[in-house]
Parts: sequence; structure tokens; C-alpha cells
Amino acid sequence: MPDRGPGGPSGPRISVGRPSRRAKTLLMTVGALAVLAMLFVMFAGFWTDWLWYRSVRYTTVFTTTLWTKIGMFAVFGLLMAAAVGFNIWLAHRLRPPLSAMSLEQQSLDRYRMGIAPYKRWVLLGVTALVGLIAGASAAGQWRTWLMWVNAVPFGTSDPQFGKDVAFYAFDLPWYRFLLSFGFAAAVLSLLAAALVHYLYGGLRLTTPGARATSQATGHLSVLLGVFVALKAVAYWLDRYGLAVKSGDFKATDNWTGLRYVDANAYLPAKTILFFIAAICAVLFFATLWRRTWQLPVIGFGLMVLSAILIGGLYPAIVQKFQVQPNEQAKEAPYIKKNIDATRDAYDIDDSKVSNYSGQSEASNEELREAADTTASIRLLDPNVVSPSFQQLQQVRSYYQFPATLDVDRYATEDGDEQDTVVGLREININGITERNWINDHFKYTHGFGMVAGKGTEVASTGAPAFIEKDLPPEGELAEDGYEPRVYYGEKTTQYSIVGGPQKELDYIAGSEEKTYSYKGDSGVSLGSIANRAAYAVTFNEPQILYSGAIGEGSRILYNRTPKERVEAVAPWLTIDGDPYPAVVGDRIQWIVDAYTTTNQYPYSSRTTLGETTTDALTDGQRAVIAQQNRVNYIRNSVKATVDAYSGEVKLYEWDERDPVLKTWMKAFPGTVEPKGGIDEELMDHFRYPQDLFKVQRELLTRYHVTSASQFYSGSERWQVPDDPTQKGNAVPPYYLSMKMPDQEEQTFSLTTTFNPSGRETLGAFMAVNADARSDDYGTIRILKLPSNTTVSGPQQVQSRFNSDTDIANEINILRRGDSEVEYGNLLTVPLEGGLLYVEPVYVRGAGTNYPLLRKVLVTYGEETAFEDTLGEALNAVFGVEGTEEPPAEEEPPPGEEETTLPPAEGSEDPTVQEALQDAQEAFEAGQEALGNQDWDAYGQAQQDLEDALERAAEAQESAGGDGGSDGKNPGDDKSGNDEGRKEE
Repeated sequence: MPDRGPGGPSGPRISVGRPSRRAKTLLMTVGALAVLAMLFVMFAGFWTDWLWYRSVRYTTVFTTTLWTKIGMFAVFGLLMAAAVGFNIWLAHRLRPPLSAMSLEQQSLDRYRMGIAPYKRWVLLGVTALVGLIAGASAAGQWRTWLMWVNAVPFGTSDPQFGKDVAFYAFDLPWYRFLLSFGFAAAVLSLLAAALVHYLYGGLRLTTPGARATSQATGHLSVLLGVFVALKAVAYWLDRYGLAVKSGDFKATDNWTGLRYVDANAYLPAKTILFFIAAICAVLFFATLWRRTWQLPVIGFGLMVLSAILIGGLYPAIVQKFQVQPNEQAKEAPYIKKNIDATRDAYDIDDSKVSNYSGQSEASNEELREAADTTASIRLLDPNVVSPSFQQLQQVRSYYQFPATLDVDRYATEDGDEQDTVVGLREININGITERNWINDHFKYTHGFGMVAGKGTEVASTGAPAFIEKDLPPEGELAEDGYEPRVYYGEKTTQYSIVGGPQKELDYIAGSEEKTYSYKGDSGVSLGSIANRAAYAVTFNEPQILYSGAIGEGSRILYNRTPKERVEAVAPWLTIDGDPYPAVVGDRIQWIVDAYTTTNQYPYSSRTTLGETTTDALTDGQRAVIAQQNRVNYIRNSVKATVDAYSGEVKLYEWDERDPVLKTWMKAFPGTVEPKGGIDEELMDHFRYPQDLFKVQRELLTRYHVTSASQFYSGSERWQVPDDPTQKGNAVPPYYLSMKMPDQEEQTFSLTTTFNPSGRETLGAFMAVNADARSDDYGTIRILKLPSNTTVSGPQQVQSRFNSDTDIANEINILRRGDSEVEYGNLLTVPLEGGLLYVEPVYVRGAGTNYPLLRKVLVTYGEETAFEDTLGEALNAVFGVEGTEEPPAEEEPPPGEEETTLPPAEGSEDPTVQEALQDAQEAFEAGQEALGNQDWDAYGQAQQDLEDALERAAEAQESAGGDGGSDGKNPGDDKSGNDEGRKEE
């Protein structure tokens, strides 16, 4: 290299190798900012959670949960780190002063030399790692800790050990957690100590001579002794675990509790193994003095052999030679315990089962009269008519109704109650014409108004007879005025920013956009830059930080579905899959049923909530999943409400005797309000929850039997029938105002049917009083039909409808012109000893795209009717004449004009009457064709109507004498009496 002269290249080299002070400062600043940014991202989630809980006024839930998790993390993380770290330190301290001269030890020397400078850091690193893992695992057990420390007794003892159920529900899970933690600490300490002893020569695998030093022998023996002692504790707890053990059994699926072999083989075996393990542990501890593993190894081998012989072989022998030859007699006492515990745990022990003949001896006139008083037959199916609500009441594309509407009760003008199908007009951002950030989150922020239709009536067109409709709302519910804006709903899943400078779209009146600015105090204020930055990170939306649409008064609303909000403020509850809205006072309230559960109720059989609550109408969003999806105890212990405008959440104690709820109320004091605080108007809308009913009916397919012998034989087992129109899916339960045979008046009820196992005839009918105001609320009534019954079940009734030639022909007529026929809910009503089935039939016209009620199917006994109205169908099926109440008035759909026919009064001429009858038939045919969008048939009907009216006019003119000679109608004669003046 050529010489560049003194100082030539040296300057630049020095400046590159050693950055200037300014560069160092810059690098340190960038690094610090990067660290701060990372910490802020980590902190943003925590901070926004705190802000949200503060906005809903449930900060105690957040703080209690947080501090419990932190405490569990710290305590058990430190315990694990201390246990493993101490044993690593002790193993290192007990290392031999000189390692043996062997190839094995020479190969380990380089590892020892490599670790030597970093021993302290390795120790800290290992202990910190195991501590973090153990602490994180323990933090997930915060529910177990809170339930144990706040446990409330059940007041019921298990039949085997005599312990309160609270021991199994609250204590045993905590003891098992402590035991598993102890096992983990013992195993990790044993492995770590063995590794250190091996590394430093305390253990030798190939070196001649002793395999372990006395110090290593004593240390590892103590750890093994701790492990075996924990195993002894496990054997003792396993004795109680038999009471909540699940297993396969011929008598029932998901059997829980002891059987004969458990009580007479496994239970004594566990006790014997406990003593053997305790003795074995003492032998391991004794190695500290004897310095030999001979006795502990023998003891450990004896324990393993005993576990195989006593814990495995002996119970198999008892099962084979004592139980199987006479299983029913041996298992009967344990089956009875299981029956009693299961019925109590699922609150079905007070079910009233009565025999029901399924055949009626009443006259047709008596049956027809009873049909009007026994039940308010709901023709409007909430599972079918949502498209009708959508088409007739959506108003704008950015509104939507749920696919399945809800059934509630509202008072009529005369003060009576009526079953009502309701739905909220919620916001649907997918229907916005122009999608952008401002429209999605600032402008289109809320739905608007309740829509409600009479459950037992429809309009003359077959559409719902609305008692609350339009936008702004009009109808019976709006008379007293209520806040119609829906900021919180089942379909409202996106966040919105409201109350700031950006106005919201309220609704459109004519061609004018009405704007609105949120006036509630819900949500979190975005007034500070810190909050805006936190939410920009949380929602991954930088515009929240700098957008001009956010200013003074801006608040962000999120977690907006009723289920999300209740789950967040009460994470210990299991939420029903079907929240429903109600107008209460001047607000729309979402009513949410919530459950307390456990899977540790002794002897009670388990069920899987996600499967049991699934039927033909549920979907993934409505499935009920508990913290522990398999449960064997459930109570509807809490009724919750969520204000659709303010998002305010309230929890009300509903089951005042539930010990699980009382335990959680001790853990989270002040979060649940007393039952006495429920407003009377709110109480009017509480109902028995569907999901609890589904769980109970599934259990009652087996546990309606209280005799152990009948239960074992399975001769009286039922099954939930499939939905007649959706094979493979369980029929859903239906809300219906009706009265059971032992009731004097109708009550709002939830009903279902059962088939005998493997058959399609009707096995039983079940109803629960669903009216929360009733003293009889929650009472389950079951009408049990004779085992040899031939009464048709739902599938057979539907098959009869489908196979009837006359009905099939009419159905084919309804399907003409690409129209679709949809069957509504097949309702079952006990009537004077027999069973009445009613099913509305809807037609979705080719151009209408929403269902209209066209026919009603009714069957009773062997008689079936298919008529235009329920009254006509009941008259036909009972063979009596009657009058049909006029359908509810409703404005005709667009394009349909009202036609007034000339009355027949005042004319004695039969020709006039015949012509008017023809005109009436032509008019009705035209109405039907219009509803079906069959324009050819509609044109023909209009022609027939015109011809009939002309014939009527000619016949009336001929009968009118002089009055007709001048070409005038009789009504045009001013000298005629009032009866002569008829509107044509």
C-alpha cells in the first residue's frame, strides 16, 4: 500500500471506530424511544381495559381479577423458582471436591469449565424461566382460588362420604391444583438436581466404583421421598374423586359417581395404596441416615406392584365375578344415588309427571270451544318471518334484523297480554352505499326502533300485523314514548366514535337526513392524547390519533353486544345464547339470562352445554359454551340487562339460594343487585330461558324415571325428536301462552315434545311456566303418554301433512310460479285429553322474497285440516260451523288497491246474490294471485271480477223496476229510503 503521509488515513479510521458523542446520544435516544414504544404497545391493552371497566362502573371486577392473577403469578412463580433454584444450589454445594479420573468425567470437564464463569447467571436464568412458566400457569387458576377462599356451603351432603357438596365444588379443585403444582416442583427439582450432580461428579454412569456419592444419594432420596409423599396425598384425594368421576355405564351416558366396583374395590384399594405410599416415602427419607437405596427401591417396587394388583386387577375381578352376574341388583343403590343427585343438580327434582291418555272423549263442540281457551296459538313464527320484517320494516339497506326474532309479551289496548314477535332495527354497516372510515365509525353508528308483530294474528295479506313499526317508531309501544336509538345490539360488533364534531345519521324523513349527536355517558372519552394513542394501538387504526373528526366530547363505544358486555363484567357467568330486547319504561333493554355452573357435583351426570343447547335454529354464535363446557350443575342464577342506548349493565340476583352465586358475590361484592331491586315493568318481560330448558329436557329423557330398576332397563327412555322440517337437528322449544290440564288459565310457557326411544310416536309433552311474575314460575309439567300409545309424534304429523293428497295438491298450487313454501313452528297443545297440532304455512312469492302466511295446517286425532285461517282449520278439523274473526287491518302492500264489493242487502233476486258471490270469489282469487306475484292469474281474476260486477248491476237494474228504466241505479233515486242508497 502506498504511503499516504502522516495522518492521512488515520483520522477517518478513528472517527468511524469511535462514534462521536452526538452520535452516541442519538443512538441512545432512538433505543430508548424504541423501548418506550414497545412498552406503550404492551401497556395500551391494559390501559384500554381499565378505561372500559371504569366506563361501565365495574372497576372492582377488573381490579379483583387483576390482583388475584398477579398474586397467583408472584406467589407460585416465586415458590417454583425457589424450589428449583434451591435444589440446583444445594446439588452444586454437595458436589465432590475432586472428580474421578475417568473418560466420562474428563468429557464433562469442558462443560464445567464453560459454565464456571457464568454459574450465577445460569442459576438465575433457569430459576427465572421456570418461575415465569409456573406463575403464568398459576395465574390461570384465579377462579379456583376465589371459589376456594370465598366458598359457601351447599347445605347438601354427598351420600358416600357425607361431605358438603361445597367440598367437591370449591375445595377439591384447589387441593388438586396444589397437588399438581407440588408434583411439578418435585419433578423439576429432581431433574435439575440430578443434572447438576451428574455434571459435577456426584452421579456417575460409566465410572467404576459407586454410582453416586452419599451426598447425592441423600439429596435425591429426599426429593424422591417428597414425590412419593405427594403420591400418597393423591391416593387419598382420589378417594373423594370417585364421587365426581365420569365413566361409561350401560344405564346412562356420562355416568358420574361411584358404582359397586368403585365403592367395594377402588375405594379400599385407594386407602391401602395411601398407606403403602406413605411408608415408601418414609423409607426414602430414611436414606439420609442409612445411605442406601435398597429399602426405598423395594418399597417403591411394592407400591407399583400394589397399584397394578390392588388398583387394577382386583377391581376387574370384582366386576367380573360379583357385579356382572347380578348387575342390576348390585348397582341399584348407586343408580338411585345418581338419579337423586342429577335431578337435584339440574333443578328437575320437582318436575310434575302425570299420565295423559292422548285420546279425548269430549264432543266436537266442546273441543272447538276448548281450542279457543286452552292456548293462544302463535301463527307468527319468529324463525320464519325475519325476512318479512326485513322487507317491510328495514326501511334502509343499512339496517338489519336478526335471522331469528324473539317472542315476548305486551299488553293490548284492552289490557290483556298477547304473545308478540319482536326485533330491533340494528345498524348494518355492510349495507352502507359508500364504505369509508368516517361512514363506518362516525356516521352510521346506531340502529333505530323496535318492530313488533302480533303473535296470534296476521294482516289480510298474510304479512305480520305490526303493533310497532316504521321509522320514527309508531304504534302501541311508542304511545308513551321511549328512546328508540340502538347503540348496543346483537349485530353491533364494530366500534363507533360518537358525541364529537362529526354528526351521526339518525334517520331519513322523506328526502331529509336527520342528524344526531350522542348524549349519553357511555364509552370512553377520547379527549386526551394518551387515550387516543392507546386506542389507535388497540384497534390498529392510526387515524384515531390525528383525525379531525375526533374532538371535544368524542367517546368511543366498543364491546357492544349484550353477551360481550355481560361476560366482561361477570366473567364467572355462563351466558344464554339468546338475549332478547324489551321496551321497559322509556328505554329498550336487552335481557340476558346467565347461569352459574360447576362440573364437580357428586353423583350428578355430566352434560356438554355446547351440544345440548344446539337445535335446528342455533348457530355457532348462539351456542352456549361454559368455562368448563362439561357441567353437572346449572342454575339460572342471574338476570342481566343491557341498555340499548347507554350500554349500562345491571346484574340481578335471581336464584337467591344458589351457593355458587353466593360464592361469587363474596368474591366480587357489590356487582350483583338484590332480586328486590327488579322493577315491576322489567319483571313483566322476564321469561324462563331456552338454553336451561334444553339442558333440562335432555336430562329428562332419562331422569324422568325415579326407579333404579326402570332406569337400568332403559325401557322408559325418551328422545328429543328431530325438527320435522330439518332432519338431523333437534326440534327447538317454543314459547306459547297455554294452560296445562291442571291449570285454570293460560300462562306464558315454554314447551317441547318427546318420542319414545327409537320410535316416532309421541312419548310425552313437557311445559314449564315461563312467566317470571307467577308463583308457579319454573314448574315443569310433563304429560306422559302410555308406552303403547299410537298418538302421532311431530315427524309423523308432518309426514301425514305431506302425504295427504288434497293437501299436497294445494301445496303444489301454492308453489306455482317459482314460489316457495315454508313451514312454520309445529306447535303442540294438549286439548281435552288429546293433542292438537298446528302449523302455519308461509309462501314466499317469486317477486316478493319474503314469506306471507297463506294456510294453516291443523290435526287432532285422525282428522286433518288445511285452511286459509286458524279458525277455519279448527272448524274443519272438529266438524263444526263457526264465525271467523276478521283479520287484523293492515295497509295493502305497494301495488295492491282496495276493492269494495257491492253488498247483497236489499236484493231478494237470487241472480244478484250469485253474481255477488262470484265477484267475492274473484276478488279473493285476485288477492291470492297478487300475493303470489302470479300476474296471469291476477289478470284473469280481475276480468272475472269485472264480469261478475256487470252481471250483478244488470240483475239489480232488472229487479229495480222504473228505477232502472232511466239508466240509474236504485241508489240514485233521491226519493228512495236509506236502505235503497247503497255504495256500489
